Amino acid sequence: MQTILVLFGGVSPEHAVSLVSAEAVLRNMNKENRRILPVGITREGKWMLYGGSDYKEIAEDRWETHPDNKIAFLSPARGAGLCILTAEGAETVPVDVIFPVLHGENGEDGTVQGLFELSGIPYVGCGVCASAASMDKSVTKLIAATTGVRQAQWLTLHRSAFKADPAAMCSEITAKIDYPIFIKPCSTGSSVGVSKVKTAAELMPALENAFKYDRKILAEEFINGREVEVAVLGNEQPKAATAGEIDAGAEFYDYETKYITSTSTPYIPARIDGDTMTAVRSWAVKIFSALGCAGLSRVDFFVTRDTNEIVFNEINTLPGFTSISMYPKMWAADGLSFPALIDRVIELAQEG
Repeated sequence: MQTILVLFGGVSPEHAVSLVSAEAVLRNMNKENRRILPVGITREGKWMLYGGSDYKEIAEDRWETHPDNKIAFLSPARGAGLCILTAEGAETVPVDVIFPVLHGENGEDGTVQGLFELSGIPYVGCGVCASAASMDKSVTKLIAATTGVRQAQWLTLHRSAFKADPAAMCSEITAKIDYPIFIKPCSTGSSVGVSKVKTAAELMPALENAFKYDRKILAEEFINGREVEVAVLGNEQPKAATAGEIDAGAEFYDYETKYITSTSTPYIPARIDGDTMTAVRSWAVKIFSALGCAGLSRVDFFVTRDTNEIVFNEINTLPGFTSISMYPKMWAADGLSFPALIDRVIELAQEG
């Protein structure tokens, strides 16, 4: 019997996305010879073992009030596993693999991975260093540059400098980058806090919004291109799936377009020629390896509409696992079903 701890929720702006991903993972996970421990982290940081069996309660954010929930936490002591508080006292359950279905801050940035390392329990996804470097877009860009991949022009900006002289920051940005300009927090996902700025009047509000989410943000050149995504899977010898494409049907692929509205259209395979498909898959593996990633990641690019050039955008080390997420869809298109993909990432976690 294999015990799998599925961790979801989290103190993160992407808490709600995590709940939907967790429901899909729990519903599609092979249960044979497995004990599944669904543990949720509330927005306030409280850990609870979900006591129900209707995973829709998780997706619909109703799981916290289930009467059979128990306070639970992962012990940093090696061999202790999951500690569950009961009326009789405390119970410890050994865990074979942790599957973190967490997105963004406090889940994808190396923090919780550090706890997993202390616990000595194998876990799905990238390690501490790769998670932290991939979460911080400014660090990601510096490491990705070592591969030689083209990237959009960018500036790294700090909240302290903005508070000291907002006008000077605006001048610094526009001296280097032409409109339209993307303003984005360095360490959020799901396009939280991201703005596409087309005029000078929009720049200051966009900076104020981005700095709400992070003390460090990026100003980035707009790339007129197709939004192409590549699912990467593996440890020492990672493989890339057939690339997919998102037609946002909006100004850009923001949080609302990803998870709320239905304006976006996915294409698998992406609408690019064969040579570009081969190249973008190769770049995805190179970037994955350069960052020291393991298990899984989704690597995002633009393919320019005028010159068909590949431009690296960002990497997501714990990509969405919802029913509409591109990562599982890309592998499904290559013949790896959702349940088989879950089995594979668990196997990769155990490889170490």
